[in-house]
This record gives sequence, C-alpha cells and structure tokens, in this order.
Amino acid sequence: MNGMSSSTTPRDRYHHGDLANALANAALDLARTGGPQAVVLRAAARQVGVSPTAAYRHFSGHEDLIETVKQVCQVELVGRMEAELAAGTPDPDPQREALRRLRALGRGYVNFARSEPGLFRTAFLHSEAPLEEQWAALLAAPGFQQLNSTLDEMVESGVLDEVRRPGAELVAWSGVHGLSVLVLDGPLGSLPEDQLNEMIERVLDGITAGVIGRYR
Repeated sequence: MNGMSSSTTPRDRYHHGDLANALANAALDLARTGGPQAVVLRAAARQVGVSPTAAYRHFSGHEDLIETVKQVCQVELVGRMEAELAAGTPDPDPQREALRRLRALGRGYVNFARSEPGLFRTAFLHSEAPLEEQWAALLAAPGFQQLNSTLDEMVESGVLDEVRRPGAELVAWSGVHGLSVLVLDGPLGSLPEDQLNEMIERVLDGITAGVIGRYR
C-alpha cells in the first residue's frame, strides 16, 4: 500500500476488486488531515462511495482498519527518513558517513512529525495489544530496522564500539521520538523556525554523543 499519498481522491483510486486498498487509502487521507481519531470505517466508506456493509467485508471494524493505517504511516515515516538521507552528500570517510547517516535518519524522523502530524500521531497510536506483541511490532517496524542497520554500520566502521551496540537503538529512538513529541505537542513547537532547527541539531548532537559514548 505504499504510495498512498497520491493527490488523487479515494474515489478516483477505487477500482472493482480493489476495495480494501481504496478504503485504506481513504483512511490514510483521514489520518493525514485529522489524526487517528478521524480514522473511522464508515467515513472511509463514504469517501470511497460504498456502503458501510461493503466496507465491513474487508475490515472487521475500527481496530482492524487503524492497524492497517498505522503500518502504512510507519512506511511513510521511513520514506521521509530515507529522503533526508538521500538529500545529503555521502562522506568518503566511513566513520563520518556512518555518523551522517545516523543524524539524517533522526532529522528525517523529527521533520516527518513536523510536516505530517496526523500521520505521525497515527503511526504511534497506543495499542491495546499485549506488551510482548507491541515489542515485537516495534522491532519489526521498518524505521527501527533502518536504525539498526545504521548502528551496525557504525560498529563496522569503528565509530561505535561493539560493547556499546546493545541497546543503542533505544537510546537513539527515544531521543528523536521524545524530541518529536515536544515539537509536535509541547513547548518546542512554538519556537521560531531558525531556533527550532538549531535545537533539533543540538539534540542530534547529544543523541550521537550518547550513542558512541563521547561523554564517558
């Protein structure tokens, strides 16, 4: 379902036999404009132009639909992280390149929250699933996998000591996620653009230093 951010309307994207994808597209549009609370199966059905009964043949209810949309929002997040990574200039030095990649992923994460608050909130909507399932879902999330790959590259380049590798993903993720929430729903969101960008870079400095142990 990647590529759902097309500018075409859900009705335009609906074709016979593809109702499930059309409903998910519509739900993603609802999340983008109104956050997770706007993701309602009946509303998605109305946007597509089908009856709620037809929609319930593909999604058992709200929880089924919201879980699908959460997964797509996480894919959209990874797309923004990868775009930020691609926008920079690769460094020929393996260690500096590994650090550049870590910062770029973090910057893309925060900027996704800034530019797509509805999708960001939906991607991390609280789940009622057991904690073991939530943890497994986090580990399988594409953004988490991208972060893990980058940290492994840091070990390979020698910029991150292998003894500090276990748990480093939680240090980095907690930092950028907490920053994103403070920007989105906290006092940092009121900062002028230039000050906010400077603050983001300073936090990324701290996250990088914490991961590699520069402060120890």
